[in-house]
Amino acid sequence: MPAGTAAPRGRRRPKTPMLFPTVDFAIFFVCVFAVAWLIRPWHLGWRIFLVLASWFFYAFWEPEFVLLLIGSTAVNWAIGRDLAQMRDEAGKPTPGARALLTFGITLNLFTLGWFKYYGFFAEELDGLFGVFRMGNPIPLKEITLPIAISFFTFHAISYLVDIVRGEIAEPMSPLDFALYLSFFPHLVAGPIVRVTEFAPQIREPVTKRLIDAAPAFQLILFGLFKKVVISSYLSKQIADPVFASPGSHSAFEVIVGVYAYAVQIFADFSGYTDIAIGCALLLGIRFPQNFDAPYRALSLQDFWRRWHMTLSRWLRDYLYIPLGGNRGTKAFIYRNLFITMVLGGLWHGAAFTFIVWGAIHGGGLVVERELRERFPGRLGRAAPVVHWLITFHVVCLAWIFFRAETFGAAWEILGRMVTGWGASPAVTPLLLLVIAGSIASQFVPPRWWERVQVSFSKLAPAAQAGTLALGLVLIDALGPEGVAPFIYFQF
Repeated sequence: MPAGTAAPRGRRRPKTPMLFPTVDFAIFFVCVFAVAWLIRPWHLGWRIFLVLASWFFYAFWEPEFVLLLIGSTAVNWAIGRDLAQMRDEAGKPTPGARALLTFGITLNLFTLGWFKYYGFFAEELDGLFGVFRMGNPIPLKEITLPIAISFFTFHAISYLVDIVRGEIAEPMSPLDFALYLSFFPHLVAGPIVRVTEFAPQIREPVTKRLIDAAPAFQLILFGLFKKVVISSYLSKQIADPVFASPGSHSAFEVIVGVYAYAVQIFADFSGYTDIAIGCALLLGIRFPQNFDAPYRALSLQDFWRRWHMTLSRWLRDYLYIPLGGNRGTKAFIYRNLFITMVLGGLWHGAAFTFIVWGAIHGGGLVVERELRERFPGRLGRAAPVVHWLITFHVVCLAWIFFRAETFGAAWEILGRMVTGWGASPAVTPLLLLVIAGSIASQFVPPRWWERVQVSFSKLAPAAQAGTLALGLVLIDALGPEGVAPFIYFQF
């Protein structure tokens, strides 16, 4: 659920977890960092310590759900161990392996479905049966959504599938798999890391000389700035008020509010990712990139190659391709593409608004592909700014349904854009500057950021520390009191 929305009936809002931009997490991470590097030469102890630290991080939110995480770890490791042994003489998986894989995926999806979707489907069926006066055959239960369940479930499924596909040479040890599934920097909201990316980094000890401290600190600082300053400012200044009461705002305020939410969710999620990647890097683990200036995309296909890149790859490899991918007739390919995006929308939340969000992207991707095939030369002759304007506004249209609590709220937003013209006191020059500057920053050539990183790395340690301290003071001064949970913590 987007920040600021109420928990749906049948599902209780979780407690606030240990947020990255807080003193609690800072103390936790400093302690983990110090102990982890002191015991790093003791490879077994290092891995045990990181698993226990990750479970403590998770328990800070809801202690009882640590048992769910541990249970998921034990069950999926056992299934993975058995899958690795079920191969014929040619090394191919046996029919029994396929059956066991189906069981493992079903078990993971059932667990995810119970906690995340039971209340949604029970409520919808309750309404349907009520229309026909059939009573209430499915009880409405108040179920707490365990934080991170979507992410560690996706990690577990990819592990099982990769074993059957032969992409994992041998199953992980129970300890290594526990660390892979629960490693706290990526546990709550990604990035979604593959075993083939993670396992080689924990098999052999690394020395302190291999740590990329300067890039890591830069990522953490930029991530804090995006979350604490940019995202929080846009949320409180206009995005939350507009989506809470669009009728109280003019058309221009609503339009700016939608643009503000587009920047807010990017700053919020990419800020989290930057902090997660930076923290992991300080512990000697490198995560894959998760964002690459998505708002400079010139097509929806390009957008999904830049936005939440690890989820895009997961949906492609473990959903789109198994559905048939690009094989078969054009209609079959389009069906696969549309279903993948709709299910990707449903993954984000148990609400029809998320399904519509996925459908807009799925339908847009289908239209793009069809137009490229029908008019291969004409589309390319259009100015890039035209492609950018269309792509950006389709993405913003979809964000309306992603953020709105109900269909009614989404339609009210859309209607207000054309009927509510009048004074717009909520739109200030500073607000427009933050939105425009945030979007424009994505067009800065990557080499410019690389130069900044190199220049920072060449500074003396004292100068680096002073720069970081100054940056933290600035963030604290510009940021609001208290920090809202990251939007993707709900997914």
